[in-house]
Amino acid sequence: MTDRAPMDDSMVMSLREILRGAVLTSVSHGYDEARKIWNGRFDRRPTAIARCTGSRDVIAAVNMARQNHLLVSVRSGGHDYSGRSICDGGLVIDVSAMRDVEVDAGSRTVRVQPGARWRDVDKATQVFGLATTGGTVSTVGVAGFTLGGGSGHLVRKHGLAIDNLLSAEVVTAGGELVVASERENSDLFWALRGGSGNFGVVTSFEFRLHEVGPEVLAGQIIYPFEQAAEVLSFYRTFMAEAPDEIQCYAFLIRIPPIDVFPEEFHGQVAIDLVVAHSGDPADADAAIAPLRSLGTPILDGVARQPYVELQQAFDAGTPAGNRWYSKAHYLAEVSDEAIDTILAHTAQLPGAFTMVYLDAQGGAVGRVDSAATAFPHRKAPFAIHIFPGWTDPADDDAMMDWARTFHREMAPHATGGVYVNLLDGDEPDGSHSAYGENYARLAEIKQKYDPSNLFRNNQNVEPG
Repeated sequence: MTDRAPMDDSMVMSLREILRGAVLTSVSHGYDEARKIWNGRFDRRPTAIARCTGSRDVIAAVNMARQNHLLVSVRSGGHDYSGRSICDGGLVIDVSAMRDVEVDAGSRTVRVQPGARWRDVDKATQVFGLATTGGTVSTVGVAGFTLGGGSGHLVRKHGLAIDNLLSAEVVTAGGELVVASERENSDLFWALRGGSGNFGVVTSFEFRLHEVGPEVLAGQIIYPFEQAAEVLSFYRTFMAEAPDEIQCYAFLIRIPPIDVFPEEFHGQVAIDLVVAHSGDPADADAAIAPLRSLGTPILDGVARQPYVELQQAFDAGTPAGNRWYSKAHYLAEVSDEAIDTILAHTAQLPGAFTMVYLDAQGGAVGRVDSAATAFPHRKAPFAIHIFPGWTDPADDDAMMDWARTFHREMAPHATGGVYVNLLDGDEPDGSHSAYGENYARLAEIKQKYDPSNLFRNNQNVEPG
């Protein structure tokens, strides 16, 4: 692994001469805003931020970094848990201003630039009653989400984001703009689908679209914490047999002090089933009905709603600037013992914004072979995400220690794998856990496209 050299003023001046976009340094107007990311736990100061306007700018920035052995981060949406989209020192290749979305309704495809957020894509595609699997928070960036796999409300019906990816334009570490698809550079295309940001800077994604919306039956069904064991027991069985059209997340949350909830429940921990039906509206009510009849809910918010509203439902609960930490597992099963462990750690849920949730896979995800793309976790029936959120830096150690302990005690129920997009930065063997049985092939492809490991400030695959 090559040591990275410092970036000096002459390099900054050279980059400014060839870039169409701005090159910001610590004395530039807008620098402090440009270096902010969603996770307020990180306060990093790059030497320069290259605000790219297109592929030409990306090529210039990549060439500058490679030729001068610079530390590089690539920023698109900036919505990462480990803060790797911004580096201390070095060069940030910032594609966040590249946000064009072009829909071809006739072919049911959409071409998306890497700085787009999922709200940009949903807004454009829903004009035609179309959608593809996107993030459950609309401010999440398309690029990082997709390159890690991409799971959301449509995943059981239409597969992961990578299962809908038809092609990508990529600037490689050598500064070459190439197309990756099943027909061109198919090895790179395989690696992009789950191998995260290890292989270049994607400047355009082409996705397959599906008929979705403009309305879906969706919403939250919230039960008191006292019913959580019963609800989770039902949930694991229900989702194991549910049709592909249903996705349901089981959240443990603290009820916010807002008028929609009875005052006696404000601040109390509760179990929240977040359900969406993406199939025939005539079948939706009957399919979801069992989840609505487990007792007396605190709130039953399931209703017909615009798909774009469903996609934005979690935005308010995950605001930018808060401090966030992430620990996750794929689970072999949700056993009674696993449920007991979950409830023991969530009965006194710490942090004003903390959430813990179970995510059901199956459906279209599991029908793809684990070796067909770089994403290896297709056979795991469930995942758990331990997701503390808080605002005071003084609480950092307590919040992260709680999550680590919880994560450690869930390990006996886990597969040993983890979704790369949910990794924080402190896992000693995170990359192998994330890429699993596909790591060796990823390392070979890394050697071909990035032998000097220029793109290493990520959940890294080292050249093999």
